[in-house]
Amino acid sequence: MAVVGLDIGGANLKGATAGGAAVSFPFEIWRDPERLADALVDLLSKLPAADTLAVTMTAELADCFRTKAEGVDHVLAAVERIAGHRPVRVWTTAGRFVSPAEARREPMRVAAANWHALATWVARRFLRRGCGLLVDIGSTTTDIISLCDGRPAAVGLTDGDRLLSGELVYTGVRRTPLCAVLPEVLFRGQPCPLAAELFATMLDVFLLLEDIADAPDDLQTANGRPATRIEAWHRLARMLCRDANEFTESDALDAARQFAAAQQTAIATALDRVLSRQKAGGDVTILSGSGSFLARRVLAAEGGMRTARIVTLDAELTPAVAEAACAFAVANLLSNG
Repeated sequence: MAVVGLDIGGANLKGATAGGAAVSFPFEIWRDPERLADALVDLLSKLPAADTLAVTMTAELADCFRTKAEGVDHVLAAVERIAGHRPVRVWTTAGRFVSPAEARREPMRVAAANWHALATWVARRFLRRGCGLLVDIGSTTTDIISLCDGRPAAVGLTDGDRLLSGELVYTGVRRTPLCAVLPEVLFRGQPCPLAAELFATMLDVFLLLEDIADAPDDLQTANGRPATRIEAWHRLARMLCRDANEFTESDALDAARQFAAAQQTAIATALDRVLSRQKAGGDVTILSGSGSFLARRVLAAEGGMRTARIVTLDAELTPAVAEAACAFAVANLLSNG
């Protein structure tokens, strides 16, 4: 059985095979939800041919849908349209695959279930015995999931419950608006409130700090201009209602460090909450996502985690697979059981 896994998000589409072919690209579903099927055709054209599609999603939360059930139905309709004769199987937080018809009957079990698929796969692969942790930091969110004896040991199953438990932190390394990270920064020694506008995001912070490389062709930024260090400087200046000639490179770097530190603290606080509930000590910590570099930084500062063995999917597999880890997980779970 040749399986392609699909992770259909609100801002990104990701696909992967169990063999390690992986593709990720931006697709903001709320801007044009009717184009989802076309975008999926484009995604599949970049991967080896498949006779079965394994699906997980988070796109149902997009505000172009009145309810998550409506979003689930829309995503499944798009997948069915491009699947043709190929079977479609959908991952649930019950830890099994169901048909699209079953998924529509219980939409809350498939809504935002991608974290569960990844946690299930990594637990089976790296932690058959003992307890550990999965830390997955992506462009938009962070998942912190306890693992025990080959399975997820999460408190919450839905996004709402996971926000309450600290297992979901709505912050990531690209799309998070800076005004959601800090209300003000120190500017030349004085507290300066920030504009509550989408002028800049954490992508700009990590471009300035050189954790993310310049990508001049990437226009998925707050102002639609290139994802480069110099443009990030200009975007960051806007957060303080300034032009770049009023906001030096040194100012930009100083502000970027403040945002990075605040985001790291928020993730570390959630990590402490999850660890406080873990009954046994952590043997292994698995890192994945495009923000693996940030996860390493958080763990390095977390004294209680220093005895755990660290496994990073970008090193264990490839950076492309680590970015599309949830799609890779559902492909493997369906292919190999």
